[in-house]
Amino acid sequence: MSEYQYYEFQAIDRPLGDADRRALRELSSRARITATSFTNSYEWGDFKGDPDELMERWFDLHLYLANWGSRRLMMKLPTRLVDGERLGAFLGNNDYSTLRTAGENVILSIWRDELEPGDWDDGESWLAMLSPLRADVLEGDLRLFYLIWLLDVEAEAIEPDEPEPMPGIGPLTDALEAFADFFCINQDLLRAAAERSAATDEALPEMPERVIGAMSDAEKSSMLVRVFNSEPHVSAELRALVRARSEPQAATSPGAPRTAADLLTRAREIRLARDRAEAELAEARRRLEAEAAEKAREVRLEDIRRRGESVWTDVEDEIGRRNPAGYDKAAALLSDLLALAEKQGRGEEFRLRLQSIRDRHAGKGRFIERLATLG
Repeated sequence: MSEYQYYEFQAIDRPLGDADRRALRELSSRARITATSFTNSYEWGDFKGDPDELMERWFDLHLYLANWGSRRLMMKLPTRLVDGERLGAFLGNNDYSTLRTAGENVILSIWRDELEPGDWDDGESWLAMLSPLRADVLEGDLRLFYLIWLLDVEAEAIEPDEPEPMPGIGPLTDALEAFADFFCINQDLLRAAAERSAATDEALPEMPERVIGAMSDAEKSSMLVRVFNSEPHVSAELRALVRARSEPQAATSPGAPRTAADLLTRAREIRLARDRAEAELAEARRRLEAEAAEKAREVRLEDIRRRGESVWTDVEDEIGRRNPAGYDKAAALLSDLLALAEKQGRGEEFRLRLQSIRDRHAGKGRFIERLATLG
């Protein structure tokens, strides 16, 4: 396959109506269109629609993948539920993302080009793994934006002394790990960042009950009315509120913020430690394999010793087959006979018999080639 592109869109807050689906069908006759999604892939040609326009009009998530190394993730978020100023502080002059206003929403776009992901990937499973990130952001979990910042750290596109935008990101969720995999973030750098825990309300299980209990009656009544009216994101707003009001009480001091240079240094340490561990493991395996091979060789030599002259007959029989398999078997037997002769101090006797075999079969060029390893 010389070219492959994959497009997937998801509608989460509002399903697609019949008119919506008809309009989308005008963009592609081959796409899979449901009440909540639009999916298509191209091995030739290109998508006629504009992903930015589709996101503004219909969808909340978009994923794009091309086999030449381009990847993109877009996410639409209600403006009233996100702190644009705080997100802007995370993103700064990031080279891999934009955050733009679209009516009552903001649209986050993240991309990387010229990646080398490795194995072939048709893209179909990625958005399902990444979709929880949107709910996490709406609930106040901003670790996704730390990972976007980490893209610039990996590219060494920011100042070495720039501090990390939050104390840490551990432990990583499945969705955050999927994001790192999708955008090929260096795994050692990711591990370095995750060595410190993020300050979340999950650190104190009793905190939600405390925060909700301290809410005013008016706040609680407003939340309940909105739940009754089936408004979207009420649960996410409540979780975000609990998180925001918990952080000042639950925050601990994990030490001075790490800088970009600190994270890169730690990532190198993790890589070197892994390389050492892998080298030690490889050496241990080599030793075990060598010991097993030596034991097998000793058993083989003892068997040859017991068989005596019949082994030399087997050598002649294998040579007489006049095929590669026979020549290989004969050479292997001669190698064992040589080892046994040297062990018994009868090396000269072996060399005389080998020369006799060489002389008798001088016309068998392929067999003579195999004897070269015996000297």
